[in-house]
Amino acid sequence: MTYCVALKMNRGLAFMSDTRTNAGVDNVSVMRKMFSWEVEGERSIVLLSAGNLATTQAVVSLLDERSKAPGDRRSTLLDTPSMFQTARLVGDTLKEVIASTAQGGQSAESTFHANFILGGQIKGSEPRLFLIYPEGNFIETSDETPFFQIGEHKYGRPIIVRAYDPDMSFAQAAKLLIVSFDSTLRSNLSVGLPLDLMFYDRDRFKLRPRHRFTADDPYYRTISEGWSEALRAAFAKLPDYGEA
Repeated sequence: MTYCVALKMNRGLAFMSDTRTNAGVDNVSVMRKMFSWEVEGERSIVLLSAGNLATTQAVVSLLDERSKAPGDRRSTLLDTPSMFQTARLVGDTLKEVIASTAQGGQSAESTFHANFILGGQIKGSEPRLFLIYPEGNFIETSDETPFFQIGEHKYGRPIIVRAYDPDMSFAQAAKLLIVSFDSTLRSNLSVGLPLDLMFYDRDRFKLRPRHRFTADDPYYRTISEGWSEALRAAFAKLPDYGEA
């Protein structure tokens, strides 16, 4: 399984993904699920993936290869005129891969299904964030829904809903995302370390370097242990049930 999150904030975008993939409890490996493309000064694009590994890898490979083939008449991630058109391109590529793999064509219930979170900015427009479904269609964040999750999201959602603030700093966003992922890791063995983190600053058109958190990362351990202690302390302060 997978867990990926992207936040849209006033200062830019934040992305985090796990790296665990498995085909059973005795076949676990580490695979990157965060990918990026950019033309410095003009566009920065990040893609997070969840679902069938063969499907997601094929989609990313096609997008990457076509962006390196200037003679190809197809639109690529490096020349789409807007993030909306970029989302359409990713959705169309996903449909293409599923249709070519699954006999009888693409279906949302197919074992070849996959989801993506696409985020970034193209010069002349605002940073944007999209959730792309197996059917190739997609939705965009709004003031009411300023973040997207894909994969095993239910355990890490409550803290984001409670603590997210559009004015938060990237340092605060990193803390929030680590708490969300730590809650998920403790509840579901199909999500695992290392975790990849990346930030994009509004109007900078250059991604910050990707950071990978391993199990022995000092900051990750501080947040993980501190959150557990804070939860126990908060629970102890709540009033006991008087009728017991």
